[in-house]
Amino acid sequence: MTDLKSALLFVTQSIVVGLAVAFLVVLVRPDLLPTIGLRGTGAAASYADAVDISAPAVASIYTKRLVEDNPSLEERTRFRVETSFGSAVVIDREGYLVTNYHVIGEAAEIRVQLSDGQIATPEVVGVDAETDLALLKVDLGTLPAIRIGNSAQLRIGDVVLAIGNPYGLTKSVTQGIVSATGRGLLNLTTFENFIQTDAAINAGNSGGALINVEGELVGINTAVLAQDAGTEGIGFAIPVDLVRGVVAEIKIHGRVIRGWLGLAEPDDLTNAERAAMGIDGNIGILLGDVYEGGPAANAGLQRGDVVLSINGDPIFSQRQARLLAAGTNPGDEVKIVGLREGEEFATTVIAAERPVTAE
Repeated sequence: MTDLKSALLFVTQSIVVGLAVAFLVVLVRPDLLPTIGLRGTGAAASYADAVDISAPAVASIYTKRLVEDNPSLEERTRFRVETSFGSAVVIDREGYLVTNYHVIGEAAEIRVQLSDGQIATPEVVGVDAETDLALLKVDLGTLPAIRIGNSAQLRIGDVVLAIGNPYGLTKSVTQGIVSATGRGLLNLTTFENFIQTDAAINAGNSGGALINVEGELVGINTAVLAQDAGTEGIGFAIPVDLVRGVVAEIKIHGRVIRGWLGLAEPDDLTNAERAAMGIDGNIGILLGDVYEGGPAANAGLQRGDVVLSINGDPIFSQRQARLLAAGTNPGDEVKIVGLREGEEFATTVIAAERPVTAE
């Protein structure tokens, strides 16, 4: 019995001494404690490693534009030079950079400053105004390229960081989360599939990198929702999976080649309109018109037709129809099932190349 009491006393004293030592360590040397992870993710509490990996690939862009400045009393047109700034991302070691089309569009002069301070005038390899992307190239030897991630794997709630040149403040980093994916109907670009984030995106961030906690590029920061007293923390980025396809097309063709069916002014149907037409489910878009001489007109489609499916895919919205059409290649046979005056019909449209809407 005496031995048991002695053993318990020894254990109790050891625990007390251990807790006292631990308290002193926390008080005097908190740096010796292990990094605390973010609950549920296993990620580090600091994102410095992710920034160290990706920030060297984020460049600053400075542009000059000639803007008409014609006072009312002046008969002769006058111009002034307008300067602005943005960001770009080095996507490979050969010197290719991605930015937004609106950052460099109509610029009389473009200068790129890399993270190490090197400055160059880039070649504009090609642009795609319909996704607001542009591909540039500089000849400065081997460059630090960002690691390309997979935007399809993003989930709402994932932590993301925006890196860029807001208001000329180079290498600025802001943190947020993915608020939504697949955002459209914002009237920012023709083809919209935005990542929504609450990471601060300000003037000059456009064209910069949206990265994940691994330091991988998941999007190109593009725009913020119109700012007013009641709006903040709503920004949009182009998903890197879309960027990857646009860059590949520009490298090969100097532009993006998309299919076009010639469906003019399609409109989404309301539930009441579907019920009146006898359409089951929430499918169908109404053709406001078809382009004269275009693929749809040549295949017999008419104003007032309802498109139910394209190549077997049920059509739920005009946005979906536009994306499906753009995903075809010129010369492809595209089967369309529609409804005309209550009767279902099918026709085959030969896709053409989508006309360029802006250069």
